Amino acid sequence: MPEQQQTTADWQPAVFETPTPNIARVYDYLLGGKDNYAPDRAVAQRIEQTLPEVHLGVKAQRAVLRRVVRHLVGEAGLRQLLDIGSGLPTADNVHQIAQAIDPATKVVYVDNDPVVLAHARALLADNRETVVVAGDLRNPAELLADERLREHLDFGQPVGLLLCGILHYVLDEEEPARVVRELVAELPSGSYVFIHHLLAAGDDAEAAATEAVLRQGVGRAQFRTIGQVAEFLEGLELVDPGVVTVSEWHPEEDGPKLGENPVLRLAAVGVARKP
Repeated sequence: MPEQQQTTADWQPAVFETPTPNIARVYDYLLGGKDNYAPDRAVAQRIEQTLPEVHLGVKAQRAVLRRVVRHLVGEAGLRQLLDIGSGLPTADNVHQIAQAIDPATKVVYVDNDPVVLAHARALLADNRETVVVAGDLRNPAELLADERLREHLDFGQPVGLLLCGILHYVLDEEEPARVVRELVAELPSGSYVFIHHLLAAGDDAEAAATEAVLRQGVGRAQFRTIGQVAEFLEGLELVDPGVVTVSEWHPEEDGPKLGENPVLRLAAVGVARKP
C-alpha cells in the first residue's frame, strides 16, 4: 500500500506552551537581564508604566544586599549563608560577595522555580562551597529538612538567613510571621536574619498600583508597613540603624539618596542577630 501523503490541510503547527509570568524573570528584566519571556516582560512593562523609577528601586535592592553580605561576612564573621528566594543569577551574587572576603564561606541558594534552579546550578557547577536546592519559603520545615542543605550547612554554627525581596510575595493568609518564626527557631545563637520588603506607604498611589500589577501579573503581592516589617524581627537584636528604608541602611557615600529619589521610600530593610 503506498505511503499516505500529508496534505497542507493535515498539517498543524507545533504548539509551544507560553510560560506564566514569574517574579524572578520579571526582576531579571528590570535589572536589564535576558533570562525572561514575553509574559514576564509584559508584567515588568506595566510596572514601569506605574512606577517609572522602578529600575532605581531594583538596583538599590541589589546594592543593599551587597552591603548586608559584606557586613555579615566581613564584620559579623559569619561563614554560612542561606539565601531563600535567591532568584536568577546576576551580577554580584551572594556567593561572589561572600567568597571574595573568605573563599571558604558556604552558601546555599533556595528557590522554587525550575528556570532559576537550572541557571544557578549551571553557574555554580564548579563551586564546591555553594549549592542550590529546591524549596518553598512557605514550607519552612520541608525546606530546612533538605538533605543537601543539611549536609552543606552546619546548624551548630551561626548562619546568615537572607530573605531579600521575598516576604512580600507571601500573603497574609499564608502566615509570613509564622514562616519567619519557624525559620529563626532552627537557627543557632549568633545567627543573623536579613529582610528586604516592599512597603505600603500609607496612601501612596504608586505603591498601591505596583502591588496591584504584581497581584494581577504573578498572582501574589503583599506590601506592608515598615512597622509590620519590623515585627518579623521581634525577639532579635536589631543591627543599627534598625528597620529603615533601603538607602538608609549603612549607606554608601555615592549611593542614591532618599530625598532625591522618592522611589526608595517603597522598600525597607532590617538585619537582626539571634541572641
